[in-house]
Amino acid sequence: MPDTKPWYQNGLRFDCTRCGNCCGGAPGNVYVSEAEVDAIADRLGIDREAFLRRYTRVVHRADGDRFSLVEHKNHDCIFFVRGKGCSIYEDRPRQCRTWPFWRANLLSQEEWDAEAEDCPGMGRGELVDGERIQAIAADDGLP
Repeated sequence: MPDTKPWYQNGLRFDCTRCGNCCGGAPGNVYVSEAEVDAIADRLGIDREAFLRRYTRVVHRADGDRFSLVEHKNHDCIFFVRGKGCSIYEDRPRQCRTWPFWRANLLSQEEWDAEAEDCPGMGRGELVDGERIQAIAADDGLP
């Protein structure tokens, strides 16, 4: 019987340095759920519709439309402030909370290592055990 355990079964280290490398620099999508929209709108003290108009865009996908946070012209997340970090950190979307334990980053050691080149927090800090990593990746906030 083949080994069915993931390559990261013994765990991986990660400690966020709040460098912001995962918050911008390249175009992308930061998907937000309905509950996340409500929480961030509440944090900002604006109504849901105003939040959606100002801070999100619709991403048309084959599996249905989704909301994504908008970006600055330099592709940084609208809520990322260079030198300070995330301005909505306590209510940041699940996609942000689960970095770097995204399914795509865990496909192989090579994928992980490639992402680690731009993320100084990967490979340092406390060891996150393999089972916990699997649980995080299973609900990483990505479609």
